[in-house]
Amino acid sequence: MSVQVWTWLLVGITFALYFGIAIWARAGSTKEFYVAGGSVSPLANGMATAADWMSAASFISMAGIISFAGYDGSVYLMGWTGGYVLLALLLAPYLRKFGKFTVPDFIGDRYYSNTARTVAVICALIVSFTYVAGQMRGVGIVFSQFLQVDIIYGVIIGMTVVLSFALLGGMKGITYTQVAQYCVLIFAFMVPAFFISIQMTGNIIPQIGMGGTVEDGTFLLDKLDSLHTQLGFKEYTSGTKSTWDVFAITLALMTGTAGLPHVIVRFFTVPKVKDARKSAGYALFLIAILYTTAPAIAVFSRTNLIETVSNTKYEEIPQWFKNWEDTGLIAWSDKNGDGKIQYVAGSSIEGKKPIYTDARGLNGERTISNANSETNELYVDRDIMVLANPEIANLPNWVIALVAAGGLAAALSTAAGLLLVISTSISHDLIKKQLKPNISDKKELLAARISIFVAILIAGYFGINPPGFVAAVVALAFGLAAASFFPAIILGIFDKRMNSQGAISGMVVGILLMLFYMMKFKLDMFGGGTKADWWFGTSPEGFGTIAMCVNVVISLVVSRLTAAPPQQVQEMVENIRIPSGAGEAHNH
Repeated sequence: MSVQVWTWLLVGITFALYFGIAIWARAGSTKEFYVAGGSVSPLANGMATAADWMSAASFISMAGIISFAGYDGSVYLMGWTGGYVLLALLLAPYLRKFGKFTVPDFIGDRYYSNTARTVAVICALIVSFTYVAGQMRGVGIVFSQFLQVDIIYGVIIGMTVVLSFALLGGMKGITYTQVAQYCVLIFAFMVPAFFISIQMTGNIIPQIGMGGTVEDGTFLLDKLDSLHTQLGFKEYTSGTKSTWDVFAITLALMTGTAGLPHVIVRFFTVPKVKDARKSAGYALFLIAILYTTAPAIAVFSRTNLIETVSNTKYEEIPQWFKNWEDTGLIAWSDKNGDGKIQYVAGSSIEGKKPIYTDARGLNGERTISNANSETNELYVDRDIMVLANPEIANLPNWVIALVAAGGLAAALSTAAGLLLVISTSISHDLIKKQLKPNISDKKELLAARISIFVAILIAGYFGINPPGFVAAVVALAFGLAAASFFPAIILGIFDKRMNSQGAISGMVVGILLMLFYMMKFKLDMFGGGTKADWWFGTSPEGFGTIAMCVNVVISLVVSRLTAAPPQQVQEMVENIRIPSGAGEAHNH
């Protein structure tokens, strides 16, 4: 069967599974909609958390970024994995003990202030919409290539699917759908890795194969370093980022992870605090399977890409190249007219999305209007490296289709979790807790579902008009979470003297500072700027660390200059540090 038939078959089967689970696990109450009734087992919650966590950025984009950035790409591995450890040890058990539905719920009650709750709602919406933009872009990329539909229609199909099981089941439906999605995505990620590792190194375990030898006896990483230097690139195993920026990005990703509302809410779905710790352990193990494999996938795909494409005549290029060229995610411009693709350092298209003309070149390639270098040029979108890898390695068609199903599972699982955060922030934290305290469960549930519908329309817009690479966009969401939520949550747990004035001041300044920096250096607003203009040499992806530190300082200073929290709040803070006696998540 062709790749397209296999893709329709596997995607159809997995989507039918998701729909079936959503119908079976449909929510009938606000508690089931928000926290799955608080009755999810630790293993199921661990799998759902892993699927929620391993978004399109992890599945589609992370290995792609590492394959181009080399050693520098390790910041994503360190930051995202380390952040999960931070979340499991310092936040999850205590937040579960507090027994709330949402992060704004915790902040509103801990800081005895509806103003604090409103600020937290706004921060949750900003973080979630930034994050979901990356997921919808991932959905569009998969659909546009493997199902041969326009990227706009691909995003619309993805919106419809995720909307259905989010609307029907809420957290209950999403949880059990995510268990299935974890199984799909991890199988889809690992099978090609096993195939390619055997193909290139003779070792079935990718993590070992990456450090193994190829046919001529040289180490694979040494071979890749040699290929890089021959083409004028820096060695793959060397880094170009400054030590400070590596530290800043890693810390921003770590603390951003620990402040992500759609991951934190997962720990409210288990019956006990002990179960929250267990599910965190399960999730960390399940996440590690993919995260330790991603560097190997990056090395395999980078080596295969260079050997397959560099110095090859366009007329002899494999069909996969032309398939991806039609999506606009890979492009070539023949500047010296020799008909060969010469992938070298210093390409003027590299890193910029190509702008196509309607005409075809002499060799049949799509012509590019923004290619202005004297050398031949190749543009490769980082987000295709995992998806195209099985095709580059000539793997069976069913494996190629399986990767498409896995990519969709990763993007849709995280998108569903984010949409739930958006809807609960509006229906529970804004309407129920502030605007209409006496609203019935039925009306609150209706408000939550309407919120999801509106949110998916906005998310779809970002999917059709993406602001950048999936992982790059997602990294900014982590910076926003680090700048806003992390200090408020961690100080709320471990500093009983922290009051509402301090928390509100810190969150507002932190997120505004991060938004300003992101808009200036990513969106060229406020005069824009280049790498030379970065504050303290800090990239936008790492600036969350600085904004977080500013948040902490302002929070501590303001709280010490204003009145202490009420005595009952201080006693509540003392109580949540005791890891026993927690009931179910509930409305206080």
